[in-house]
Amino acid sequence: MDKKYSQSKALGAITKASFIASLKSPQSIVFSLVFPLVFVFIFGSFSGDSFTSYSLAISSKCDTSNILFKTVENLPFIKMKYYKDTVLLRSDLEKGKLAGIIDIQKTVSVDSENQHLPHFNLTIRSTSASGSDLVQLIPLLENVTDKLEKNLLGSKAQLVTIKKDIYNVREYKQIDFVLPGQIGFSLLFSTLFGISFTFFNLRDLLVLKRFYATPVNRLNILLGIGFSRIFFQLINVIVLITVGHFFVGFTLSHGFITFIEMVLMSIIFLLLLMGVGLIFSSVSKSDNVIPLFINIFSLPQMMLSGTFFPISVFPEWLQTCCKLLPLTHFNMAMRKISFEGVSIIECWQDIGVMAIWIGIIYTIVWKVFKWE
Repeated sequence: MDKKYSQSKALGAITKASFIASLKSPQSIVFSLVFPLVFVFIFGSFSGDSFTSYSLAISSKCDTSNILFKTVENLPFIKMKYYKDTVLLRSDLEKGKLAGIIDIQKTVSVDSENQHLPHFNLTIRSTSASGSDLVQLIPLLENVTDKLEKNLLGSKAQLVTIKKDIYNVREYKQIDFVLPGQIGFSLLFSTLFGISFTFFNLRDLLVLKRFYATPVNRLNILLGIGFSRIFFQLINVIVLITVGHFFVGFTLSHGFITFIEMVLMSIIFLLLLMGVGLIFSSVSKSDNVIPLFINIFSLPQMMLSGTFFPISVFPEWLQTCCKLLPLTHFNMAMRKISFEGVSIIECWQDIGVMAIWIGIIYTIVWKVFKWE
């Protein structure tokens, strides 16, 4: 008599084999475990109790020895900055890099019972470029001063008077932050996927090998294929800037000149990404591995490079790490050029970091690139 086949054992064997296969798959480990841990770590590193922190410069006349100043200075969402250069201070204020300039003066007031009580005048001088920050900051400061009044005076008198002094400059709109980040995000993923898969398929189908056998210079072969992808991405950049400027109000400080400088900066970043794509296409054994490499390179940059939110929300040590990434410097340079009116030459530090990356990347390309 034949032994009855055990469906439960078959189910167990299939489950076990499939589980072991998942553990042996790098894609499964990375996408299901590593990336979620990275995102938890990144969002867990946001400083303060909220996603927003406010930078305040200290007025040269500010009384920094009183209890109100020390209370405000110790708030987790406040970052105090000291400026020696008044020109730089005014520049940062008008560019929206500061929520304002804080000035606190201690006086003495007399209540209805003829008692002399301490009183503080808190003045924040700001610009329309930081208007949205100020709208959120003032209620927070009012809440803090209310608690201070209650602790010191039992709410018997008003301890603090908060004043705003705002003058108009060019408005810093949300799109002025968002659009450069979206351009960088678009270039990062679309270029890497396009270059990596294009060169992998050309090598896999022996097209590159046939090109190699022709009299055409090898460098021209690579540049011809690569430049076609770069030109395609530049069309996307041009469309994004044009639509953003004419339909959403994206700022181009010097008009067409700013537009050209943003395109030139995009070309530098595209050359960097082209090299990364060549590396991935060369080291990948199959096209299934390419997305894994791309996401390992891209996703941390997407979160840490100021694409969706400023890197100032991170602690200082993590901000230092962020500034090592090429996408960070691309985003910073694009925002400086578009809103601040900085020329591309003045962005030499950002370009310098990207140039170092380009040098390292193409050195690796020279070592690992394969024609077949």
